[in-house]
Amino acid sequence: MNLTVIDHPLARHYLTILRNKDTEPQQFRAAAKGLAYSLVMEATKRLPLQQIEIETPMEPTVGYAIDNVVAVPVLRAGLGMLDAVLEMIPNVKVGFAGVARNEETAQPQEYYAKLPDLSDASVLICEPMLATGGSLSWAVDKVKGSGAKSITALCVVTAPDGVKKMYEDHPDVQIIAAAHDRELNENFYIVPGLGDMGDRLFGTL
Repeated sequence: MNLTVIDHPLARHYLTILRNKDTEPQQFRAAAKGLAYSLVMEATKRLPLQQIEIETPMEPTVGYAIDNVVAVPVLRAGLGMLDAVLEMIPNVKVGFAGVARNEETAQPQEYYAKLPDLSDASVLICEPMLATGGSLSWAVDKVKGSGAKSITALCVVTAPDGVKKMYEDHPDVQIIAAAHDRELNENFYIVPGLGDMGDRLFGTL
């Protein structure tokens, strides 16, 4: 299985705020950022490190540096996780993948993509809601088309359908999530879920 569900008190705390229907957009954005810190910590556990020589105030020693990480938020909802990535990872580059969901078919419809060369990069795709898996699978196709080989997806909530599709389409992609929920409803929304994350982030309900 390519899914890891983090188990941390802070993650549960922030996820509860996100799930609560009474959470206002400002608090929702803050909770999304707070939760994203935990996801980034888990997702970066195995990032390659460059060994470097440094001088402490006492003597020379060996240090380590992270290099060539690219974050790719899936628009719009992925923007709610981007600030945490930018604050935690030095020299991170950012690509963008814009996809809208057809509300009748739940299939992804591309409207924007801007990616750097990813051939030697560790790529973190920020896709908070893994429902049917169509949008994330599309985003992975895009980053692989730009040369990416090391890809991790950061999700807030996943559903069995989306995880299954990702395992079928991209079994090499690791998924880091805060929760794995029960199912999709008749409108392809995750339940219990947290609603439409993009709308709740930006107050467009």
